[in-house]
Amino acid sequence: MSGDLEALLRVTSDTYRDDRPLDVAFGTYDGAVGRLVLAVTARGIASCSFEDEQIVYERVAKQVGSLIGPEARRLDPVRRELDAYFSGRLRAFATPVDLALATSFARTVLQKTMAVPYGTTTTMERIGELIGRPRALRAVGNALNSNPVCVIVPCHRVVREDGELGDYAGGVAAKRHLLNVERRESRA
Repeated sequence: MSGDLEALLRVTSDTYRDDRPLDVAFGTYDGAVGRLVLAVTARGIASCSFEDEQIVYERVAKQVGSLIGPEARRLDPVRRELDAYFSGRLRAFATPVDLALATSFARTVLQKTMAVPYGTTTTMERIGELIGRPRALRAVGNALNSNPVCVIVPCHRVVREDGELGDYAGGVAAKRHLLNVERRESRA
């Protein structure tokens, strides 16, 4: 864990102590598409986000649990899976997903997104059809752009109807990289 993150946890969390069981294990992962902020609850990975650590921390503290800190035992399995994914050795994450940071509508969209197979893409229109809201494209797009568990919940596999990549929380270059990793490995 970076010194900045350790300091953030100590300063912002009234309940942070090294010896108490945590509601949420909190840390970062530096990988091929940049820094991802991780939060793992007892139910699974609640954050794998491109957002700033402070923003994610505050959201987690408000919506998930107040006892937050570093816990390698819970964070390292996610980091290992991310390493394996980026190196092309992992096609499906085993870590359970906790969509506690998503709205009810976003959860519905993201659950359908999790069913998009590795190495393939779908469209926002198709996701809208699958959830019974074919005309709610803006809402579907907003749900995808606010995905709190990027990479693991593969919103990068959703592209525009015209074939363009569309927006992505980590930027278009990150989305292109993720799709290229999957396309390269799915052909192997």
